Amino acid sequence: MMEKTFEEALVRLEEIIRKLENGELSLEESLKLFEEGIALARHCNLKLDEAQGKVEVLLGIEDGVIRTEEFQPEEE
Repeated sequence: MMEKTFEEALVRLEEIIRKLENGELSLEESLKLFEEGIALARHCNLKLDEAQGKVEVLLGIEDGVIRTEEFQPEEE
């Protein structure tokens, strides 16, 4: 099985949250989904960490010092 993209994992995580919040699942089903959700959350966190690392690398090195800046999204 191929590794999920960040977006795919996030969509699945949102599905799991909706199902768990619904409260109509058995305890066994809830625990299974909870376990999957934790794994997906960790996967998403790892993908975000990787993206942050890439952004920092893209900012580059000046005078032998890595220059990093916090990403500031544009307000809509």
